[in-house]
Amino acid sequence: MTTDGPKALVVRGGWDGHEPVQTTDRVIPALTERGFSIEVSDSLDCYTDRALMGDVDLIVQCWTMGEITTEQCKCLLATVLSGVGLSGWHGGLCDSFRNTPDYQFMTGGQWVAHPGGKVDYDVTFIKQPGADPVTAGLEDFRIHSEQYYMHIDPSNDVLATTTFPGTEDAPWTKGCVMPVAWKRMYGQGRVFFTALGHEALDFEIPQVLDLVVRGSVWASRRYPG
Repeated sequence: MTTDGPKALVVRGGWDGHEPVQTTDRVIPALTERGFSIEVSDSLDCYTDRALMGDVDLIVQCWTMGEITTEQCKCLLATVLSGVGLSGWHGGLCDSFRNTPDYQFMTGGQWVAHPGGKVDYDVTFIKQPGADPVTAGLEDFRIHSEQYYMHIDPSNDVLATTTFPGTEDAPWTKGCVMPVAWKRMYGQGRVFFTALGHEALDFEIPQVLDLVVRGSVWASRRYPG
């Protein structure tokens, strides 16, 4: 990477069912339009490349399940703690490396279920005083996809929620209001996540793509806010 603009490292892989290549290919052009130069890695070994990690402003990860080595995780955590941003969606960020709680402490949540499989559900943006740079102007919408039930860090700054209707396999979830997007700090680094984005088709909904791109820009170390 040699440009003077912000630099993003896109790390993709893991379980193919979440379409890591197809979904990141929806996001990369939008980040490029925002002035980012992009480097793509299909291996977690990039996290131990200290020169690379010291040069980027943002890490966009789409890596569902799998395992991360102690050294890879240590380097990733240190990079975000130092101020490099981290963003991601769905299982690519918050169902990665299930056996690594230090990683989950950074991301602020972990997937545990999606009752009913693919269902129709509503996404409601939190109305806050003033305009939040990630959600300003975005309208609530309905989507047919996996509705993520998650274990959530209470320190998250929640941006959007969804309400579970209760399903045949999990009727006790009826009425549960669950965060569907949030931002948070981890040391000096900004972290953004949304539970949306199960597959590339989800990104055809304008609010989904806008949310991911805006959240990623906010997380970037060069974000002016």
